[in-house]
Amino acid sequence: MKSNRTDLFPFVLIIVLTLISFVIFWSVMDMVLLGASIAVVLLPLHHRMLKYTRPRISAEIITLGVFMAFAVAALATHFILSSTENSRTLIDLFGSIRIWLNNPETNPMDFGIPLTKATLSAMLDQGTSLFVDYQKTLISNLSLILFKMLVLFVSIFSLLRWGEELEIKLTSHVPDVLRGYIRKLSEVTVDTLYAIYFVQIAIAFLTFFIAIPVFYLLGYGNIIFYSFLAAFCELIPVLGSSVAFILIGTYALALGDTRGVFILFFLGYLIVSCVPEIYVRPVLVGRRVKIHPLIMFIGIISGILTMGLAGFVLGPVIIVLIITSYRMYVQERKDRGEMGSLFQHY
Repeated sequence: MKSNRTDLFPFVLIIVLTLISFVIFWSVMDMVLLGASIAVVLLPLHHRMLKYTRPRISAEIITLGVFMAFAVAALATHFILSSTENSRTLIDLFGSIRIWLNNPETNPMDFGIPLTKATLSAMLDQGTSLFVDYQKTLISNLSLILFKMLVLFVSIFSLLRWGEELEIKLTSHVPDVLRGYIRKLSEVTVDTLYAIYFVQIAIAFLTFFIAIPVFYLLGYGNIIFYSFLAAFCELIPVLGSSVAFILIGTYALALGDTRGVFILFFLGYLIVSCVPEIYVRPVLVGRRVKIHPLIMFIGIISGILTMGLAGFVLGPVIIVLIITSYRMYVQERKDRGEMGSLFQHY
């Protein structure tokens, strides 16, 4: 018994130090988790490149590739948002909503909106800083953004370069009894991360295309831009395409366009936004890891609501790890029961 406790000590110490690090560095932990999850997804590419180059070079090339992908996406978004026509559309959209809110006769409760004017104005200010004045927002938060980006790419490089070596060293201190469990949990974690990122990108593309007929029926023009806005919001886990449809729906309400409000609510919000979030995403992620879609939906939403961007990854992963651990425990008890019955038979 004493030797077992001694074997467990390094493992327990590592867990304790990891938890302490999470608490101390929680302000940038979302970037660490995001970087680690991206590195896990890119590990197969890293393994292929190791046939032709050294580990460090491979990690540097892949990290640089991720950086370039982020840079291209950021520049493309800036180009789309800053174009004259799209910029005017956004200014008109937010300006019309603000005029409507500042009207003394406007009462959000009359339209079934359970929010006060002050709350709506605060939300409008956040939207304005994100979509209209995003350049000022970026400049005012530049140091924090650059630091978080540094943490993100350092995390990606570090996990690609030393992640597997670190895993081997850590598991070498783990008792043999736990090693099989850790291997199985690592496999389902990788499967979950693959599903999360694949589904996130797939749903963003799907949102863009199925939003086009909705905005065509709306009749406000600039159909491609509105569809891009919905897809862009969908791509950001803490937003979702529902934000775009609620925003444009409020704009239709400010214009007094009842038909537009109904189109955006029933076709935009309920079908384009809610159906993928409530059904498509949980089904696709749950199918890969063999977990019921409803449970995956709870894990995804709970993670985002409680932990923000980090919860987008952690929520489903935690759910999968808990259920997989339970299944392993049940299977082990079943195997022991069958083994015991076999011995009793003989």
